[in-house]
Amino acid sequence: MDIKQLKYFLTIAEEGQITSAAKKLNMAQPPLSQQLKLLEEELGVKLVERGSRHLKLTDTGKILMNRARQILELTNSAVKEVKDFSKGLQGTLSIGTVSSSGATLLNESVLEFHKEYSGIEFEIYEGNTFTLIDLLNKGIIEVGIVRTPFNALNFECKYAKTEPMIAAIPREYYWEPAKYSISVSALKNKPLIIYRRFEQLICETCMEYGFEPQIFCKCDDARTALLWANAGAGIAIVPKSAFELAANSNLLYKEIESEKLKTKIAAIWVKDRYISPLASKFIESFGIV
Repeated sequence: MDIKQLKYFLTIAEEGQITSAAKKLNMAQPPLSQQLKLLEEELGVKLVERGSRHLKLTDTGKILMNRARQILELTNSAVKEVKDFSKGLQGTLSIGTVSSSGATLLNESVLEFHKEYSGIEFEIYEGNTFTLIDLLNKGIIEVGIVRTPFNALNFECKYAKTEPMIAAIPREYYWEPAKYSISVSALKNKPLIIYRRFEQLICETCMEYGFEPQIFCKCDDARTALLWANAGAGIAIVPKSAFELAANSNLLYKEIESEKLKTKIAAIWVKDRYISPLASKFIESFGIV
């Protein structure tokens, strides 16, 4: 059993069909079927149940699929590590970031990192926290810049400072100008524009204050929430550091007085997986409290 056989088997397992697996591997179907047969003969076990259209993994096949994935990840990491060592601190750093990371991602320490390692290039992937976690698990990015809350079980994490959520308020809605912050109760009966992923948290917090929030619009991007609020459509609930990310000429903001409605940016990477020297240096430069 060699690396190539494991790659063939893992592709078959993931695709569920010899035909589509062969297409993905850019090879003919008969040789791939023969490789699967030889692997089963070599191991003396049945790895798949062959149906009319799809293949179903046996319990033994599922064990091999998980091990094959681990072995191939380790092989890829070994190749990367050797190449990275020979190149030194240069190349391309692939990171993912949520839209609301703006001020944290481009802080002074990260800009100093760019100056110190001016020969590197960045490949940036943008999406919500769940999308970035998927990209990390697939190995498409090395580091994700995400926002709490998220499930950190399989990740190493380095956090930026905690920040409050704010109410970004159109000038025509603005009230209590002398106050820098507002209570959760002040949001009662106000049209709110919120992050979809924060919906449960916001609703639970409002219910603790005895009211159900009037959610006018749900979206997945801080910039969208701010643009709608700036147009006068409602009050955007966003992290404080996101306020400058989109047009806000018609907006004023107040911090929301709630220990629950706080969040922070985190740099995360997969536990027990090799990361390049570039990624390590980037993580070192990420601002924390």
